[in-house]
Amino acid sequence: MLKPGKGKTPRRPGPKKASNIERDPVGVYCRIRPLGSEDEECCVEMISSTTIQLHAPDGLKANRNGEYKETQYSFKKVFGINTTQLELFEDIAKPLVEDLIHCKNGLLFTYGVTGSGKTFTMTGSPGEGGLLPRSLDMIFNSIGPFQAKRFVFKPDDKNAMEIQSQVDALLDRQKRDSQQTVPKTPSSRQKPDPEFADMISSEEACKSENVDEDCCYSVFVSYIEIYNNYIYDLLEDAPYDPIRSKWLGGSTPVRNNEPPQSKILREDQNHNMYVAGCTEVEVKSTEEAFEVFWKGQKKRRIANTQLNRESSRSHSVFTIKLAQAPLDADGDHILQVTEQDKNQVNVSQLCLVDLAGSERTNRTRAEGSRLREAGNINQSLMTLRTCMEVLRENQMCGTNKMVPYRDSKVTHLFKNYFDGEGKVRMIVCVNPKADDYEETVLVMRFAEMTQEVEVARPVDRPICGLAPGRRHRNQAFRDELSRRLEERGGPSNADDAVLMTQLIESLPALPTCELVDPNDDQTLPRLIEVLERRHRVRQMMTEQFNKTANTVKSMLQQFDSQLCSRDAFLHDQQSKLSEKDKVILNQKTEIERLEKKSKTLEYKIDILQKTTDMYEQDKRSLQQELETREQRLQKELSERKRLEQRMQGVMTDTKLKWEKECERRVNAKQLEMQNKLWVKDEKLKQLKAIVTESSGPAERPEKPERPSRERDRNIAQKRSASPSPLPGNVFKTRSGGQAVQFTDIETLKQECPTAPSRKRRSGSAEGPAEVEDIENRAPVASTNSAHGYQKRRRP
Repeated sequence: MLKPGKGKTPRRPGPKKASNIERDPVGVYCRIRPLGSEDEECCVEMISSTTIQLHAPDGLKANRNGEYKETQYSFKKVFGINTTQLELFEDIAKPLVEDLIHCKNGLLFTYGVTGSGKTFTMTGSPGEGGLLPRSLDMIFNSIGPFQAKRFVFKPDDKNAMEIQSQVDALLDRQKRDSQQTVPKTPSSRQKPDPEFADMISSEEACKSENVDEDCCYSVFVSYIEIYNNYIYDLLEDAPYDPIRSKWLGGSTPVRNNEPPQSKILREDQNHNMYVAGCTEVEVKSTEEAFEVFWKGQKKRRIANTQLNRESSRSHSVFTIKLAQAPLDADGDHILQVTEQDKNQVNVSQLCLVDLAGSERTNRTRAEGSRLREAGNINQSLMTLRTCMEVLRENQMCGTNKMVPYRDSKVTHLFKNYFDGEGKVRMIVCVNPKADDYEETVLVMRFAEMTQEVEVARPVDRPICGLAPGRRHRNQAFRDELSRRLEERGGPSNADDAVLMTQLIESLPALPTCELVDPNDDQTLPRLIEVLERRHRVRQMMTEQFNKTANTVKSMLQQFDSQLCSRDAFLHDQQSKLSEKDKVILNQKTEIERLEKKSKTLEYKIDILQKTTDMYEQDKRSLQQELETREQRLQKELSERKRLEQRMQGVMTDTKLKWEKECERRVNAKQLEMQNKLWVKDEKLKQLKAIVTESSGPAERPEKPERPSRERDRNIAQKRSASPSPLPGNVFKTRSGGQAVQFTDIETLKQECPTAPSRKRRSGSAEGPAEVEDIENRAPVASTNSAHGYQKRRRP
């Protein structure tokens, strides 16, 4: 059993993802920066809007014997040297900002060799704002009228958002204003930084049209850097002593000779990685966000190298969090959610990452801390490549290898994006000068491999169950209430000063009250008359006021009754709505069940279709095999019939031959037996003659005639007259030759040409000579009868 290593928290099993999730490849774009001078050699050529071609420099070809060839690389889109920052933003970052407003996460990072224009692409310069300031400007242009008051949304320490009540938010705002020692967020009313004052012109401002007006929004930003594989917060307020501060090369200060505290990565309840203890600042305008960004940018570590005057020595991550929550049913305040309804608060984030450029120490001539920084930068980029390679292998080959996210803080922080928590876009920045050719080739190979990695498409967030258009209806109700008050004589706030002036002018003017003569009897009566008139006017005004007050009271009572009836109506509607919600929930459940059933049936149909295709294929193969076998069987039957006919002919010929052979053998045997019988008779007669001669002379008996051989001679003549050169049958063998089967018997007799011919001189001498001749011929006849298939020719 394997145990987790020391210092590592074992990962909890994440939510099981469905196997049929739609995936999109990582969007990889290429941007070519212009050359520093016109006389420099260029090794990159833009062929089309999606393809570039690399040419090996002449010196490199000479050194490597011309082994480098021209290579082409394709991207989703290629931006040439004349591309503006606005065009780049509209094609790459604007869709990510649209997704951010619609509760979807996004990751955008720049990648390339040092000095290839990554920081300029991300940040920009005065008059040419980059992707980061343009993204902030578009966000505030879209949600400006719908922002919540400050401190209504409050981040907790667990990568989530809480909604405070109006009273708590007001107390936090008063506390922030009263505590002067606490550094406040730069106000949008202050004068913006001159470096960002004219970064984006009003003509280039962008805005999203599809913004939900029934929600309140709030933007939070954070800024971190990953330096030597440690995470540091660039927005953290630390004591800074300008007298005792030191600079470690470039623009990196050490405050009070103490290095800043690094942060750690943690995992929230949704298995998303975040930087624990990172400062998140709530901003309310583009200028305020610029000020916060510039505050962190001044703390970022940069240094002067041989290849770049302001080379980034760390990876920077600027995160924009957008918190949004729906309005209540009246459309007046934010909906106060409970612990069970926290999913109503949606928090989406867009991470803008400026990766430090890869570099070779033999070119930068780095030493000491610069050498250590370059090693850590290259190591983190190598880990990023390794993770991409393992992801591609797992997706293309179906393997389940572990992706080494934890080997680097960069990959560990953004592992959720590659697991399907948002869209991923990469901008490959290329410097076309010849000195960067070898590093550019490595960057192109990594970009080509990254395009084959697919990321799960983010899922849409749940829609609020409240009726849409609440904010608009609330504003319309307020306007209508003001209009009705004006119609019924009720003063509005704008007319208070005018009415007061008219009332003062309507009163009669007081006469001079100076008494000179005690007998003056006109001044006092005149003053009394004027005061009586003013008193009557005041009474009239009081009556009018009372009348108006009564009217207002009646209107208020009417409004109260209407409000009560409306509350009752709303209560009824809410009860009906809850019933409808239950019906909708049941229908959704039924729809989900039917969808699952439909997917199961589709899966079964696919399996049956595949099985049917397999059976059809087997059927076709079996039919082909059956036809082949039938053809083979027909061929074998025809061959068999032909062999049967041939064998029948051979059997007929053989039968005739054997019948003839048997007849010849029988005749030969008869002849042999006749010869033997004749020999015996001759011997017997000779013996009888000898016996007779010994007893007395007597007549010699007649010599019996030997069986005639005329028949054999006739057969031999017939054979010699036949066209066949041999006394037998000639037939073909299996190997294609010929064989002869002898069917005749011939008697061969050999006489010595030098021996004297035998003559019968006397009867006594003739007998033995003939006996000897007979004995010599008898074996020859028996030999011919035993080997009837051989032929012996006579000399």
